[in-house]
Amino acid sequence: MNVKEPFYYPAFSCLFFKTRRGIPVVKSIRLMKRKHLLLLFILALSSAYVNAPSLLFSANTGTITFTSDAPLELIKASSNQLKGWLNPDTKQFSFAINIKTFKGFKIYTQQKNFNENYLESDKYPQAVFEGKIIEDIDLRRDGFYNIRAKGNLSIHGVVQERIIKCNLTIKNGIVSVKSNFIVLLADHNIAIPKVVNQKLASDIKVEVKADLIEK
Repeated sequence: MNVKEPFYYPAFSCLFFKTRRGIPVVKSIRLMKRKHLLLLFILALSSAYVNAPSLLFSANTGTITFTSDAPLELIKASSNQLKGWLNPDTKQFSFAINIKTFKGFKIYTQQKNFNENYLESDKYPQAVFEGKIIEDIDLRRDGFYNIRAKGNLSIHGVVQERIIKCNLTIKNGIVSVKSNFIVLLADHNIAIPKVVNQKLASDIKVEVKADLIEK
């Protein structure tokens, strides 16, 4: 190829060479393409990092206990299969319990009525509480915190907005949650038959304990 002296093409201000046929060729086009690809790659990595999902604190063996203290009968049962997660950045959370996992009833009749007549666990298999922590706290910093969890509590297919007070103890990457609150049966359309109105309380005491580990 008979290559002549380089010249600048005025329209593009790029370095060109003329071939024997007089067709201009851009000498730096490959280098420019490589630079553009590298820039796009860096931008893609930066975007992926910014939009990367937060690591979650999660629990699979939390404990939840409920107590019905009526004039003629005490009903108490618990489950160690409370599952949930907590996002340390957005402060959002979600917890769920399978109703049929509650054990420890005093007699079989209590468990049968609980599942078939009161909670109707075949129809409404789970109780769920999900929402967001109100306080702006650092969930990766060790300490003890009194917080309020605001969200939707779904029991027996009925959702109620609740603000539930909780105690959080954070140590070595583990968030320990403790909470005690009341659930009113009327708020979730759980009827008390007249024949057992002295054996089932209208307000149920609930205690929750769970250790969430960052994953």
